[in-house]
Amino acid sequence: MTPVHQDGSAIRVLLADDQALVRAAFAMLVESARDMQVVGQAGTGREAVDLARAERADLIVMDIRMPDLDGIEATRLIAADEDLAGVKVLMLTTYDTDEHVVEALRAGASGFLVKDTRPAELLDAIRTVAAGESLLSPGPTARLIARVLRQPATPEADAPAPASLGALSDRERQVLTLVARGLNNTEVAEALGLSPLTAKTHVSRIMGKLGARDRAQLVILGYESGLVTPGLTP
Repeated sequence: MTPVHQDGSAIRVLLADDQALVRAAFAMLVESARDMQVVGQAGTGREAVDLARAERADLIVMDIRMPDLDGIEATRLIAADEDLAGVKVLMLTTYDTDEHVVEALRAGASGFLVKDTRPAELLDAIRTVAAGESLLSPGPTARLIARVLRQPATPEADAPAPASLGALSDRERQVLTLVARGLNNTEVAEALGLSPLTAKTHVSRIMGKLGARDRAQLVILGYESGLVTPGLTP
C-alpha cells in the first residue's frame, strides 16, 4: 500500500476513545498496516485536541461520545485551529442513525464510520480521509441528514448561508447537487458528461466559493440550501 505522503512516510494516526480496550484494539489494527503508525491515544476530547497540536497527526479517529469534551466539540476546535488545518477527523459512532453525526460533519469531520465496521474497511477509511477525500456512504448518510434536517433547529453560526449559493454558476449548482447526493467525482463527471478532472475542478471551486472545509460540508450545505430535498433517496 502506498503511503499518503509523497516522501514515503506513513499516515500518522491519533486515536481518541474513552474506552481503553477499544483504543488498544484500534492501535493494534492500525500498527498492523505498513503505511500507518499510531502517534498518540486520547481518552477524552480535550486530550485529543492537545495531542493533535503536540503530535501533528495526519488523521484522528475520533469517538463521537467522550467525557470532558465530546468528539464534536473537539473536532470543532481542531477545525478552527489554523495550525491544524491539515488534520483530518474520521468520526466513529455506535449507530449509523446517530443524529449527532450531522453535527460532527458540520463541525469539520471528513466522514464517519460505525464502530462495528470490519477492520479492513476501517483501514481503507483512514487512507481515504487522509488522502483528502470525504468518507460518506451515500445511502445511510443521505437518509440520516434528511431525517435530521426535517427537525427544527437553529442554523450553525459557522455554516455557509444559503444565500452564498448565488456565487455559484449554473454548472456549479448542478455539481453541488450531485455531490450532496453522495456522488464521487467520477460519478459526477459521468452524470454531467464531463471529464473527471473537470468535475474535480468544479468541486474545488465550489468549496472555495462557499468556504467549505471538504465534501462533507458540501453535503450538509446541499440539503440545508434546498438543492437536495430531504426525504428523497439519492
